[in-house]
Amino acid sequence: MEKLSALPTETVNPRTRDIDLLPALDIVRLMNEEDRRVPEAVGAALPAVAKIAEAAAASFANGGRLIYMGAGTSGRLGVLDAAECRPTFGVPVGAPDGMVIGLIAGGERAMFNAVEGAEDSPELGEADLKSLALTDRDTVVGVAASGRTPYVIGGLTYARSVGAVTGAVSCAAGAKISALADYAAEAVCGPEALTGSTRLKAGSAQKMILNMISTAAFILSGKTWGNLMADVQITNEKLADRARRIVMTASGCGEEEAAALLEASGNDTKTALVMALCAVDRESAQKLLTASGGHIRRAVNSRGVEAHASDK
Repeated sequence: MEKLSALPTETVNPRTRDIDLLPALDIVRLMNEEDRRVPEAVGAALPAVAKIAEAAAASFANGGRLIYMGAGTSGRLGVLDAAECRPTFGVPVGAPDGMVIGLIAGGERAMFNAVEGAEDSPELGEADLKSLALTDRDTVVGVAASGRTPYVIGGLTYARSVGAVTGAVSCAAGAKISALADYAAEAVCGPEALTGSTRLKAGSAQKMILNMISTAAFILSGKTWGNLMADVQITNEKLADRARRIVMTASGCGEEEAAALLEASGNDTKTALVMALCAVDRESAQKLLTASGGHIRRAVNSRGVEAHASDK
């Protein structure tokens, strides 16, 4: 296995060699300068990111799942992105039956504390996927800043053996996990401001990419109306207010009418939106959504309504 010192995420950044001699403002300015390299690196990986998102959307349509797996920061970012899909898109998340699942080497305890040796076990990566009863309908995305984490390698190797679509997200060119993936997104950000601290630029790049994968996959799956989170789950007053504004923005109705539609829908934002746009009751809206596979735009268009989000 190649030496860690040869990896771009582990090399010394000449621009920050004397960072410990600087006052706080200069430290954060220097870090900010380094962070500006992240969007450009992510931009270079966008074709692969789009392919992973398309694969995830296809998995959702076939009753499959999007599964992230990684160790340390990479694993935590996968768990975070998975967890946030529930309030944003109204989908079940988490093992074993969620539409989006985040696996971290060492399990839940590793979210808060290092679990010694967990990331070095390819067998553990395979076992974690086996525990989910992985099938060829699923999409598995290995996330590793270095691109060589054994846990991820074991998982992707197993995923390929069952016919699942595989993706890789790394911050190294020619990463080992890329060779195991159908689609490999490599965002090469260069050495970190603090040598080897991949929670910095590499972590930012990975978070941006995972955000893009899940968001694009659910947009492709019809979970939005324009750029509105039309399937947002109403779990607190802030989200209740957001749901009202979504219905108002999409349909052009007033606040009282939006609140009434949400109440009549059983506080289901997507149903309320279809009720408003198609001028139908709750039962009819739900039938339209069922017939369209939950795709809001298709449900609305099936009634001959050609409205665009920008029309309202």
